Amino acid sequence: MIAWLGTGLLGANFVRALTARGKTVHVWNRSPAKARALEEAGARAFDDPADAVRGASRVHITLKDDETVDDILSRASSGFSKDTIVVDHTTTAPALTAQRVARSAVRFLHAPVFMGPPNALAATGTMLVSGEPDLIAAVKPELAKMTGKVVELGDDPSRAASMKLLGNHLIVVLTVGVSDSLALAESLGLTRNALGELLEFFNPGLQLPARMARLQAEDYENPSWTLAMARKDVRLMQEAARDGNVELMALPGIAERMDEWIGRGRSDDDWTLVSKKAE
Repeated sequence: MIAWLGTGLLGANFVRALTARGKTVHVWNRSPAKARALEEAGARAFDDPADAVRGASRVHITLKDDETVDDILSRASSGFSKDTIVVDHTTTAPALTAQRVARSAVRFLHAPVFMGPPNALAATGTMLVSGEPDLIAAVKPELAKMTGKVVELGDDPSRAASMKLLGNHLIVVLTVGVSDSLALAESLGLTRNALGELLEFFNPGLQLPARMARLQAEDYENPSWTLAMARKDVRLMQEAARDGNVELMALPGIAERMDEWIGRGRSDDDWTLVSKKAE
């Protein structure tokens, strides 16, 4: 029997996928109605997390944050057996994750996911795991049935948490960048479809390896695009946005950092100097 604590959009679809494969699943959620709604899918709902996990060989968690995870683990602890394995899919702080693993009275694995609710239902997407190798080996076959890919990241229990935050950061900044680009397109008198047209013949992703190498080497004195020229282009973007009565989210901070370095006489350096804070 499997228990699932936290049946929001992601957790609920994981449960539906498990019951569809014939698994017996006990569920609990802070809002009991969300747990009871899964009884139609074949799960059994409980009002007390300790009751939900009692007798479970594996307990999965999809909760809000570190504080909530610690609270629910404490409330469920009386229902754990010495053989219980807890798999936490919550996005949590790396340091707190490592502490949680170290003090856990049961075998505890952190396995955050790059998956939305549709992925959980379809068993597609990516799940990250790090921690005790024997524990990973024991649960990986079952985790693999829940997702398209399980990526092992070593025995450091905090590494999966770190990589999840890094991935989410990319999602956030890329989404903000795309949003700003769509807004700028309108300010320039283009349709929002223009960005898609641009990507048909211009792929900025191809530049990432060279950009990353320059940033890692801190190679700013051999420019491919000078800070002064990049700042000029940023000015043109900001002027176009103002003319279109559009507020861009990312460029103001970038422009401010550029101006700091230009004020320090670094106009002829590569523009990636903005990755460093001027002291």
